Amino acid sequence: QEQLVESGGGLVQAGGSLRLSCATSGGTFSGSYMGWFRQAPGKEREFVAAISWRDRYTYYADSVKDRFAISRDNTKTTVFLGMNSLKPEDTAQYYCVGRQNRIASPNYYLRQAAQWYSWGQGTQVTVSS
Repeated sequence: QEQLVESGGGLVQAGGSLRLSCATSGGTFSGSYMGWFRQAPGKEREFVAAISWRDRYTYYADSVKDRFAISRDNTKTTVFLGMNSLKPEDTAQYYCVGRQNRIASPNYYLRQAAQWYSWGQGTQVTVSS
């Protein structure tokens, strides 16, 4: 099981941008999907975005659609989360996730934390008002 290592978090003012990165420890990611979840203090962990590793099809939470963009590099070792127009409610610990096997109805099941087998340690994003 690959280890996932996030970077790129930090403090930014509302309306600003950040780009998170997640690298796989063993080189090329061998699974089917990678994605991002986040968890704010006192709240449940929630789905942010996911990408199909084979065809780059993407999935987004409604709360970030049109502001965030998930992508991967051509070497298939790193996934990115570009975040624009950040809001204070985007403040959270952001976790990179990975899943080995393909799944039916990914738009439904990938939004569930239990469907992801690999988790990074997280990187903090704080958006000030």
